[in-house]
Amino acid sequence: MQFTQTPPPPLHEITSFPSNINPMNKNQTLRTRQWPGFQTSKSLGSFGDANCMEQLLVHCANAIENNDATLAQQILWVLNNIAPSDGDSNQRLACGFLRALIARAARKGTCKILTGAVANVHITTHKFSIIELTGFVDLTPWHRFGFTAANAAILDAVEGYSIIHIIDFSLTHCMQIPTLIDAIANRLEGPPLVKLTVAGATEDVPPMLDLSYEELGMKLVNFARSRNIILEFRVIPSTSSNGFASFIEQLKVQNLVPANNGIEALVINCHMMLHYIPEETLNPFSFNNTSVSSLRTMFLKAIRSLDPTIVVLVDEDADFTSNNLVCRLRAAFNYLWIPYDTVDTFLPHGSKQRQWYEADMNWKIENVIAEEGVERVERLEPKSRWVQRMRNAGFRGGLFGEEAVMEVKNMLDEHAAGWGLKREEEDLVLTWKGHNVVFATAWIPS
Repeated sequence: MQFTQTPPPPLHEITSFPSNINPMNKNQTLRTRQWPGFQTSKSLGSFGDANCMEQLLVHCANAIENNDATLAQQILWVLNNIAPSDGDSNQRLACGFLRALIARAARKGTCKILTGAVANVHITTHKFSIIELTGFVDLTPWHRFGFTAANAAILDAVEGYSIIHIIDFSLTHCMQIPTLIDAIANRLEGPPLVKLTVAGATEDVPPMLDLSYEELGMKLVNFARSRNIILEFRVIPSTSSNGFASFIEQLKVQNLVPANNGIEALVINCHMMLHYIPEETLNPFSFNNTSVSSLRTMFLKAIRSLDPTIVVLVDEDADFTSNNLVCRLRAAFNYLWIPYDTVDTFLPHGSKQRQWYEADMNWKIENVIAEEGVERVERLEPKSRWVQRMRNAGFRGGLFGEEAVMEVKNMLDEHAAGWGLKREEEDLVLTWKGHNVVFATAWIPS
């Protein structure tokens, strides 16, 4: 997972709903409307399961979008009473969405009477040390799965090359690289020269590091030296908002990517970063016009023009791209229950790591629900759509070997029993209790 923020306080600690919007003041009974899909009940207990919470959130979202403050405040009151931030996994999940809906009302200016509920909310971003971030990555297969599968595919692809150039588009600040360097150092033909070029994204997307990329590079160079590998580290400031166009241009201008000469292998490693590139729903002209390319399409065609030896694409298997708030809410609710459900298997209640972990989930939920336009950067696409994009850009799928599968399985054995692995054609998919979580795909130019 990604971990950055201290957890928000429970809503009742943030602020009580003002008396003029609280439907349950001392001298007033709750006059509920008949909400579509619900039967009137005198007990809140019937709303406590995940399906009912999801329906309540959907009706609340519709009320906020329709500027129906009366209905919205009634549903918010119910949710605030059945979804405490320190409850079970479903309650904590619903609490995150509740907060996000209130934040959306505040930012859109609709249902202005509700915006006092977030007046005292202050989100503090946690900046991680290398040691902290390494520890978080090791807690769960969420990132380790992609690291393990990608590194195995990369090792197969670069066999026999004396120079390996890795271009890293990674959300986790090169946390994958030390394990890859270890593996490269042990190969039979001896250690190669390794070049590492990193896309230093400028967006404030979690997780955040407490040191510069120049300092990170020095640590990686020293680590590689301890494994008898010469590592050349380079960072190019870039942004996902323009599809890393300036990054690709700098690669070409500085002649950092030579023509395929059989000596230098070019590896492009994409780990949970590409979904921050804007897609078609941000450009209505490209959505219905095949002659207009989205930034994602342009990026994939640009890396294809570099003639890479291998491209590895790892990301979360969900769809957060809909412009319809309710569709997006349902998709997010039915995917993000997984990190809330898994956390109980590896982090104790009250631990600082758990607080950072769930705060990051709240950040993601708020971005998906409360933000719109270019500010909504969490735009996940499912594996099927990325597969089609890669094929359209001129790539064909590469098969993960049995050794890669065994390494992933061995890694999963270190974690809770609910984690699993399945193959879908050439690809590998991490699952939790049978539900797709993260996919790993490998590609070569066709």
